[in-house]
Amino acid sequence: MAKAYEQIADKLREAIRAGQLAPGARLPAETDLVTHHRRSLPTVREALRLLQDEGLIEKQHGRGNFVRRPRTPVLRTNMRHQWEKNRARDPEQKRSQTGATEHDTGLQVNDLVFHAHYGEAKADKSLAEDFGIPEGAALIERIYRTWYAAETAPFALVSSYLIRDMVAENPDLLDETKEPWPGGTQNQLLTLGIELDRIEERINARPPTPEEAEELELPPGTSVILLRKISYDTQNRAVEISDVTLPGDRTEMLFTTPLERW
Repeated sequence: MAKAYEQIADKLREAIRAGQLAPGARLPAETDLVTHHRRSLPTVREALRLLQDEGLIEKQHGRGNFVRRPRTPVLRTNMRHQWEKNRARDPEQKRSQTGATEHDTGLQVNDLVFHAHYGEAKADKSLAEDFGIPEGAALIERIYRTWYAAETAPFALVSSYLIRDMVAENPDLLDETKEPWPGGTQNQLLTLGIELDRIEERINARPPTPEEAEELELPPGTSVILLRKISYDTQNRAVEISDVTLPGDRTEMLFTTPLERW
């Protein structure tokens, strides 16, 4: 037989799935649930915690419990890199009409809020090894966040790195006010005469840090997907590295591998 808190959770879950409690709707106050279900406050709170863990509701401090609004899903495929390369040489007017986030979400440019911050960093051991440069070498660190304007959590947490000495000949590549850059990183590198040959992506997952969970607005128990993207040019140099933290509750990774015919 289901426990008392599970019975309460079942009824609230049914109301949510039936649309009686719509996304964004406020649930009855805990005291009202106590009265309605004739159960103790700890039992009601255990039921609400269960629904929180399932990602169905979210608690807003000082306001109460609300049905969680579904976040915009993101479909990230490995075909996006060729799509980005194809458009890197397009006229600026055409490049400015869309970007990688729009490509992955189906949203339009005007649907999005974008923020970029540039700073200088020194290559740690991991970045130095992947770039093939000395540890401590000067890098440009670029922090990117992109939101759907109707939501409050970014699609991902992105840190992108360029070798400072490699890109310094174009001052625009050191200037965050030039963002969003039409055509993205592949067009930025094109201004230096750099053409990408291949992109290597390494993927793993882990529980989020408290800071990541808060910024990405993750339900309890949700993992993050960690992606390190290394871009190599036609001279086999690593020319850009991105560390991307993706929310596991709304990101799908799709990899298509064309096979040579016999």
